[in-house]
Amino acid sequence: MNALYDLIGIPLGYLMSLIYKLIPNYAIAIIVFTLVTKIIIFPMNYKTQKNAARMQLLQPKLQKLQKSFSNNPTRLQEEQQKLYQEEGLNPMGSCLPAFIQMFLLFGVIDVVYKPITHILHISKPVRKAAIEKASELAVKFKEVNGGNAIQSNNLRNELLTMDAVDKHTSEFANIGENFLQRIVEFTDNFTIFGANLGKVPTLKPDEWNFEAIVLCAIPFLAGLAQLLTSFYSLHHQKKNNPGPQAGGGCMTAMMLLSPLMSIWFAFELPAGIGFYWIWSSLFSFVVTFGLNLYFTPEKVAVINEKEKEKARIYAEKHPEKKTFMQRMLEQQAALEAQNGGTVSGEKMSRSEQNKANRDAIKDARRRMADKYGDIYDDNNDNEE
Repeated sequence: MNALYDLIGIPLGYLMSLIYKLIPNYAIAIIVFTLVTKIIIFPMNYKTQKNAARMQLLQPKLQKLQKSFSNNPTRLQEEQQKLYQEEGLNPMGSCLPAFIQMFLLFGVIDVVYKPITHILHISKPVRKAAIEKASELAVKFKEVNGGNAIQSNNLRNELLTMDAVDKHTSEFANIGENFLQRIVEFTDNFTIFGANLGKVPTLKPDEWNFEAIVLCAIPFLAGLAQLLTSFYSLHHQKKNNPGPQAGGGCMTAMMLLSPLMSIWFAFELPAGIGFYWIWSSLFSFVVTFGLNLYFTPEKVAVINEKEKEKARIYAEKHPEKKTFMQRMLEQQAALEAQNGGTVSGEKMSRSEQNKANRDAIKDARRRMADKYGDIYDDNNDNEE
């Protein structure tokens, strides 16, 4: 798991370090960092929103298919896949941006957990010596990490070391690379309204001072920011498709549950993560709101025709390449062939079933060849 954090955390760490050099305030640097990452992934958000708008345009046709084949789920799935193929639309096109944003979160967690590595760029031997000293002090004075030793594989070891520096400053005077001065200077900027973003918020602080209140507010603000985006998305969806939706109740429950999960996670992680979530949700809301204004029904209709034509031209130029939906159709035909064992309710013999399997696969290949202007030769199948 640590390797995954490092994989995305190192490049994002350099980005955060650059921003921090320009803006030596960690809270503001997180806001700018969040904005930059949103700009980087905006093309994928645009594609996701466009895909969703085209899917919305396709709803009347999909609903018609659902009525026509309500008693035949297999045929319904096949007809839906054919429709997606004709429209040049991948119904799974929205998954990649969501995965990338989740992947980015690992990097953000790594950056917040390891400021000594990513922001201050202190060498590994010096970091190791500082962590060992902090672990020794934690066991001796029982004021850091619950009085337990700080393990080298603990993801929070740098934040715990900074806490030890704050409580036992003089003990780190002999650490190399001007470690003490750099940590003290950085800690002064590692705050929002005086609250240390490296600390984990809690509903049961030792003392309800101003810092504790600020830290406790961050998870709730993160949940509210995500709730804003969820409510807007739900409202926009119902406005554009007021009819009953399959799984609509489940989707609504998930939209309401996600902010609650964010609050819970934000109470388990350093406040810097929750602070990032606040701004990530707000920027996501702005992007979603702006793209919804951009993708009017008229514009989506024009885009849809262009995308269909683009898919048709690509298929003609590259008949040997199969699209996602082509592969789905062929797999569906093969699956039907494997499961085919009855005709008009009568059981087939083994030879009849094998012939039905071959005919079903041939039919699927022939349809694909006719669709894309390719030449289909039955002899190739007979040779197989």
